[in-house]
Amino acid sequence: MEKRRIAGGISVSRIGIGCWSFGGGAYWGPQSQKDVETVVHRALDGGINFFDTARMYNDGDSERSLGAALKNRRDRAVICSKVSPAKAYYDTLRAECDRSLAGIGTDYIDIYMLHWPINHMSVKHFTSDPAVIANPPTPAEAFAALSDLKKEGKIRAIGVSNFGVKQMTEAISLCPDMCVNEITYNIISRAIETEIMPFCVNHGIALITSMTLMQGILAGSYKTAEEIPPHQAHSRHFKNERGRGTSRHREEGAEEEIFNVLRILRDISAQLGITPAQLSAAWVLANKNVDCALVGSRSEYQLAQNMASASVILPDEITEQINAVSLPALKKLGSSADYYENSAGSRIY
Repeated sequence: MEKRRIAGGISVSRIGIGCWSFGGGAYWGPQSQKDVETVVHRALDGGINFFDTARMYNDGDSERSLGAALKNRRDRAVICSKVSPAKAYYDTLRAECDRSLAGIGTDYIDIYMLHWPINHMSVKHFTSDPAVIANPPTPAEAFAALSDLKKEGKIRAIGVSNFGVKQMTEAISLCPDMCVNEITYNIISRAIETEIMPFCVNHGIALITSMTLMQGILAGSYKTAEEIPPHQAHSRHFKNERGRGTSRHREEGAEEEIFNVLRILRDISAQLGITPAQLSAAWVLANKNVDCALVGSRSEYQLAQNMASASVILPDEITEQINAVSLPALKKLGSSADYYENSAGSRIY
């Protein structure tokens, strides 16, 4: 498994494991700890070393599940966790980091991130506390806390998640040690190609991409938009009403364009003798600007399928064909990298 150096002595595998489902929860449903441990151990044995979690994932159960699975193998793993922007006050952020350390059962976190930028729209999605919404944390105190945690050895590297160009510029000015941005990128979510990806490349910021398979949609799990569970159909990719009350973007979506992409991906994958999931992941990995692409793996079978995508080398003409067929969806969805808010009111800028 190829690895990329992203900070100091930290190198990560080009495929990473997204741990949102670990520990079970309302969004993904029950998750067997035995399956988690199998996935984590097989991933390590296969050369995958990057595991992405967050305090908010399943009320801390994701961190606890990952920590239990890594027992006696912690030194083999690069762990990334994240803190809510609503809990980014200096003292609160430090306390949240301590909770993550305790939950995982480790004395250091390799990469610690702000989960979303600190702005009014972002903060209000993480808290209902009117005092926090009225007087949110400041980026200055958040990055001061992160810098101090790094100096103390509690974290090895400082990162951000879902930050745009202006937000990364501010982050660098406050914290020159900020070295990685994690953000959505896949065949039907290409907004970062315009500004965010080039900025990261030009400023030496590692790029970790999430939603590689768009929560199963790019794995070919669904043939129609009606089949997608409402809580997974609340992004701007789909009609606002598709989310049945969970959507807030108020846009018409790009369903026709997306399902045309999915139809062609099925044809291409059949021609190549691979699965649509492997094709979709291979397309992301073919972009040399992507340092690590996150995939969810709830079972040993899913992990094996995802790991196989690392060895798929797409011919240039196939990559170009996918770029062309997904361009209408890109044009329809626009340049906003926030796929859950209205394009005119993005949390990412």
